[in-house]
Order: sequence, then structure tokens, then C-alpha cells
Amino acid sequence: MASLLERGIHSFSKEDLLACSRGELFGPGNSQLPAPNMLMFDRITHIDDNGGEHGLGFIQAELDITPDLWFFACHFPGDPVMPGCLGLDAMWQLVGFFLGWRGGPGKGRALGVNKVKFKGEVIDSCKLVTYEITIKRIIERGKLIMGVADGKVFADGKHIYTAEDLQVGLIPPAK
Repeated sequence: MASLLERGIHSFSKEDLLACSRGELFGPGNSQLPAPNMLMFDRITHIDDNGGEHGLGFIQAELDITPDLWFFACHFPGDPVMPGCLGLDAMWQLVGFFLGWRGGPGKGRALGVNKVKFKGEVIDSCKLVTYEITIKRIIERGKLIMGVADGKVFADGKHIYTAEDLQVGLIPPAK
């Protein structure tokens, strides 16, 4: 079966992302996104294999913010803020999605990150979070497939988080 890259698919709706969380987009045993509430974006507006600063790939995704999102009620009562770790997880989710979109077999797992900086926050009055992921390296050695990327998070257009060297690997499917 041809990868979604080979089929020329470069954006994904919420319904597509939910299908991915059920294991339907890339097939059994391959990359899956988490289900809501841990799915941290509502759509992928653009994905390509030759964009970004290094010409190896670029992903842009969006999350609509409403005051009733689950994390605002508990983080922190009376001072609602989206946990920064959720934005970081979203960036790992997108790197794993990219590897599956390219046709890589296996389940995506976060392996690490070199540096993360928070210089702003997502509060309940925000309307839109945008994620931008630039692929820096794709490592394919035998069964090992790993993506290394840099990511940025924007709240209503303002750059608020940066992550360097996000690492996600694909664990081969069980035989």
C-alpha cells in the first residue's frame, strides 16, 4: 500500500486524526496518535517531505482553544494555563505522525528532546495554538527509524515555546 506521502495527501482533518488514533490511518501496528483528551491538535494544515529549514520536512498543525478544555479546570484553579508539557507532547506527536505519513512501519515513541524554552503561555482567552515542526534528520538503519526535529508553538500568532532536537522513533511491529 502506498504511503500517504506517495498518495499526495498533505493535510488532515479532525476526523482523519481520530481515525489515526484508532489505528486506521497507517494500519495495524503502525503510528497512532493518542485519543482525545491527549490528542493535542485539531487538524494538520500542511505536511510535506521537503520543506522546512533543512529541506527534509515540515508540519503545521492547529489546536482550537476554548475555555472549557479539560486542562484549564485543573491547571490551575482560578489561574487557567495549558500545561507546557502538553505542547511538548503535541510536538512529539507530530514528529511520530510525520514518520507514519512517510510510510515508516512501527509504533511511534518519544525518545527525547535536547532543549525546551517557554517564553509565554496558553491561557483560556487564547483562540488558536499553532505548531510548526521542522525535520532535521531522518535516521533509517535496519529496523531503526528515527526522526529528529525542531518545533515551535504559537498562541494567537505569538511564539511562546521552542523545542530543539525532538526525537521520535518507530518501534517495529511485533511479528
